[in-house]
Amino acid sequence: MSNAAPLSLVPVRSREAREFVRAWHRHHPPPAGQVFAVGAADDQGMLRAVAIAGRPVARHFDDGATLEVTRTASDGVRNANSLLYGACWRAARALGYRRLITYTQEGESGASLRGAGWRLIASRPPRAGWHTRSRPRTDRGTDHVARFLWEAP
Repeated sequence: MSNAAPLSLVPVRSREAREFVRAWHRHHPPPAGQVFAVGAADDQGMLRAVAIAGRPVARHFDDGATLEVTRTASDGVRNANSLLYGACWRAARALGYRRLITYTQEGESGASLRGAGWRLIASRPPRAGWHTRSRPRTDRGTDHVARFLWEAP
């Protein structure tokens, strides 16, 4: 199968999006919830990538007018994430949202976001983690990693 397959947007049910993320995402499990998901399929109808948008993880962004792309995952097909980031912004606006954000981790280029017209708005330092003796938490593999906050155009 060619890596430069023409892609089209397709609806994706929550369960299918979560399964795709579980199979293809490099460092995160599927998110706990979502407002919507969208997929990219090749000309044979095979799902090649998904994006999931939901309420912002950071509570100070959860103002009722902001959504966050909480996951994207692809099988490596070219241009899928840019296609999905653009589709998420169009869908969020159509639903009445005024802002769409997402994060990348240090070491991720952000090329898909730049390709979709998003802009980098903040750099977040690495977190020490959420674990404390009084409230034990499992390390999810993303502690001690700097993050970058992006916003749709």
